[in-house]
Amino acid sequence: MLNTPHAMILGTGRCVPEKVLTNSDLEKIVDTSDHWIIARTGIRERRIVEPGTSLSDLASAAAVNALDDAGVKAEEIDLIILGTVTGDMKFPATACMIQDKLGARNAVAFDVSAACSGFLFSLRIASAMMAAAGYRRALVIGAEILTSMVNWQDRDTCVLFGDGAGAVVLGPSVDNRGIIHCCLGSDGSCAKLLYNPGCGSINPPTPENAAAQLHTIHMAGKEVFRHAVTAMTNAMQQVLQEAGIAPDQLHLLIPHQANLRIIEAVAKRFDIPAEKVYVNVDRLGNTSSASIPIAIDEARRSGKIAPGNLVGMVTFGAGLTWASSVIRF
Repeated sequence: MLNTPHAMILGTGRCVPEKVLTNSDLEKIVDTSDHWIIARTGIRERRIVEPGTSLSDLASAAAVNALDDAGVKAEEIDLIILGTVTGDMKFPATACMIQDKLGARNAVAFDVSAACSGFLFSLRIASAMMAAAGYRRALVIGAEILTSMVNWQDRDTCVLFGDGAGAVVLGPSVDNRGIIHCCLGSDGSCAKLLYNPGCGSINPPTPENAAAQLHTIHMAGKEVFRHAVTAMTNAMQQVLQEAGIAPDQLHLLIPHQANLRIIEAVAKRFDIPAEKVYVNVDRLGNTSSASIPIAIDEARRSGKIAPGNLVGMVTFGAGLTWASSVIRF
């Protein structure tokens, strides 16, 4: 039996920077090649912000698009949750900055830190708060400026990441449409496989730590790849079983856009054909918590998601964290 949805997606929006960074551009600044990057990741280009652009700028633009799509005014929003690890500041929460920029004066606002799983974590929290605490309109955002913490001399990581934001507006479910089920998970024993060691209480922002590149992304690529395939496969299996849905009932699978090889491995496990798997990693790279909401908006506006469609989503991130969801649009 399917879970009874409490919240449904009323509108979606996205914002990606105009500036394109191609693999050919990266060849000029680091020891890599277009062929090397495509063969290992499937990425051909990514979008990066101009200097001076804040995360709240990107997120607010995506939110405005989602509000317009939903036909909801900012003052009607009573909950804003932002999934991110690249907020404007250490504190306060960037969601509060977004609240102010939107004029959503009636909203409770806070951030969720779950790396690439941040959007689906935030979506689950929002739907639970709507079911249990009487919230009626929620704005859920995934946004990152990962290029702010990239080491441009590390060819194993600098080729992967891009910037962007995606947002959805949630409202009460009607006609059995909405968020059917979500599954979340974490494994802190693997935290050192993918992390940014700087700017926290262990390694505060000193000149010495900056010189040691402690403020940048560190990743054990092969181990992360292995864990990502396993975790995303298990998370998708769990959400489908608990929701009582077979893989062939899905109209579309939206996986986290980290690496084309990971996406293909997960889809193959469930015998989901390529035409039912949404992919934009070739154009945008890994935008972390923004990847799934950006893909949702692209898919809806291009006609790949229609009202009534069942869509599966699955992601994996630092923490380690993972999440999956099934939604009827």
